[in-house]
Amino acid sequence: MAAPIRLLVVDDHTVVRGGLVALLTTVEDMNVVAEASDGDEAIAQYAKHQPDVTLMDLRLKKVSGVEAIQRIRAQSPQARIIVLTTFDGDEDIFRAVQAGAKAYLLKGMSVEELISTVRAVHQGRTHIPAAIAEKLAERVAGPQLTARELEVLQRIVRGRSNKEIGSDLSISEATVKTHVNSVLAKLGVNDRTGASRAALQRGIVHLD
Repeated sequence: MAAPIRLLVVDDHTVVRGGLVALLTTVEDMNVVAEASDGDEAIAQYAKHQPDVTLMDLRLKKVSGVEAIQRIRAQSPQARIIVLTTFDGDEDIFRAVQAGAKAYLLKGMSVEELISTVRAVHQGRTHIPAAIAEKLAERVAGPQLTARELEVLQRIVRGRSNKEIGSDLSISEATVKTHVNSVLAKLGVNDRTGASRAALQRGIVHLD
């Protein structure tokens, strides 16, 4: 009989993490070898236990899920990580897959889908549900924000004026206006409020 799949479960909500652990413990061919409540702990627990598959939430304290994936895979390129989150913004999906996640599941998935995905990823396959894949394709095909435009957008979301953004970034107010207009066009919105809403819904900017 094959050895059970060794799992690391990462989630900052104690009840959610406990529920996942309790569920997975009942599956005959799976064994939860470690848990983590934040990104730093996830990295440390991965290094210590070298699990076969890791279930990783995205919004974590200290170190984000995406950064944790990046750092784990920098040390262990073979790491097989499943993102398990409530967030389905196209930018969240893109960043997670770009970091090296092998699957992306929303927490509303069925128990059967979770278990089958763990087994598939353990066998070296990927699993991106159709609705998630569609959003990922749209994100890849759409216009990309430059690094400077992203900096401007982050400040728009935080309510900074053009003058304040210019001061923050040491650029002129006229240059800020140019960047703002470009951001609005790329996001397909008409004003700063629309830009803020799109940035948060898509996961381009996160409010800590």
